[in-house]
Amino acid sequence: VQLQASGGGLVQAGGSLRLSCAASGRTFSNYGMGWLRQAPGKEREFVAAISWSGGSIYYADSAKGRFTISRDNAKNTVYLQMNNLKPEDTAVYYCAADPRITTVVGGQGMDFWGKGTLVTVSS
Repeated sequence: VQLQASGGGLVQAGGSLRLSCAASGRTFSNYGMGWLRQAPGKEREFVAAISWSGGSIYYADSAKGRFTISRDNAKNTVYLQMNNLKPEDTAVYYCAADPRITTVVGGQGMDFWGKGTLVTVSS
């Protein structure tokens, strides 16, 4: 079972990036999935999560109005569209999956974690 995040890179403040997380090894269509991030010297923090159906979506306050999470269960993939990026968004972004979306929101104890992708926002 593997979650592979991609789409990170270097972008100027105000720019956009779209992260993708492709799941393989099993179907995640009945899993809540989400994104967390960890900036240098800081603790990991929750960013966004989406339920298996897409009917429930959660965002951290820092992401509201700028980030949009979505998923395509047919492709076993979850996305994070990030607009109006700020230097404080610089971090390694990880995707995670758990049968309970509340676990993803809590940022602890998820069943599956992926390798992160680095997002760097320059001022």
